[in-house]
Amino acid sequence: MRIAVDAMGGDLGPRATVQGAASAASSDPDLEIRLFGPRRQLEDEVSCLPRLLVAAGSRLQIVDAPSVIGQGQSLSDALRHGQTTSMGRMLDSLSRGEAQAGVSAGNTGALMALSRRSLGTLPGIPRPAISTAIPTRNRGRCYLLDLGANVEASAERLVDFALMGEAMARLVDGISAPRVALLNVGVEGAKGTASVREADALLRRQSDMAYCGYVEGDGIFGGSMDVVVCDGFVGNAVLKASEGLARMLVERVQATFVAHWSSRLVGLLARPALRRLKGELDPVRYNGASLLGLAGIVVKSHGGADATGFHFALRRAVQEVRHNLPGRLAAELDQRRSAMEATPPSRFDEGSGIPGPASQDHAENHQE
Repeated sequence: MRIAVDAMGGDLGPRATVQGAASAASSDPDLEIRLFGPRRQLEDEVSCLPRLLVAAGSRLQIVDAPSVIGQGQSLSDALRHGQTTSMGRMLDSLSRGEAQAGVSAGNTGALMALSRRSLGTLPGIPRPAISTAIPTRNRGRCYLLDLGANVEASAERLVDFALMGEAMARLVDGISAPRVALLNVGVEGAKGTASVREADALLRRQSDMAYCGYVEGDGIFGGSMDVVVCDGFVGNAVLKASEGLARMLVERVQATFVAHWSSRLVGLLARPALRRLKGELDPVRYNGASLLGLAGIVVKSHGGADATGFHFALRRAVQEVRHNLPGRLAAELDQRRSAMEATPPSRFDEGSGIPGPASQDHAENHQE
């Protein structure tokens, strides 16, 4: 398996991406990685790999790409001049079939636009969505989408997000019947924007989907949902807020245990538990956002990811390749849309504002 990597997009420079790539190659003997960026700079990073990763360096192929798309570069400029950049050449390699997936920690808007131009989208998907997993109660996780690719989303796009998220959770994670919900300001049927209420009505016609109606913000982390759908503005705000909160909680707990000599002793005893807590909440473990809806596999790494975080993003790409995610998504979407068109509207589709059974169950749970 070959993965193409934009080695220059991250905030920490190519060292993090090169070491993350070597780490991923070291843990998977079937993996080869093509690194795109200025040749001399990448050769220097490969020559400086830690001793444990030196052997994996033989499976890192460097492809010269003299220029880089900056994080603050405008979308129009990236589209005009992106062909010779590390990101552009990585995507071109993917479109020519020289690699089976691409990974970048670069400019999100540019990555989305260049990916659409190089790879195209699945039939019926005008614009892809960004999705990643977030930790939930009982060591579970939940896919949240969209995370910023579509700042505003119509009801039809929200339905597309739900279909893609549900299929990904089922195909990649092996969840037999992923529980899907729309993020809303309440669980009552009359609440939310017009697009959310319309999407709710459309999703109720998906008889073979475990659609659970609305969920509020605190329900995302409760472990009762596998996929939560929203527009990109809301999703990005939720993701960044949750990452910031997780870091603050870990820092606060650590600071508490070093404040006094007595608490330091307790902290020493609690160190294994604290290490587990940090591991479970650390956003690095969930690094690697899928660009769902492309006719190819592209994974967006967090711009601030270190080598460990980039390793996780590459692992995500490998998972999607092994499950042939775009091809299976295309078949799933076609089948689901056909089923939806064949299902007559229910009385809840008529804008009555009366919640269906799933929403009523959520309302009762919320009141409890």
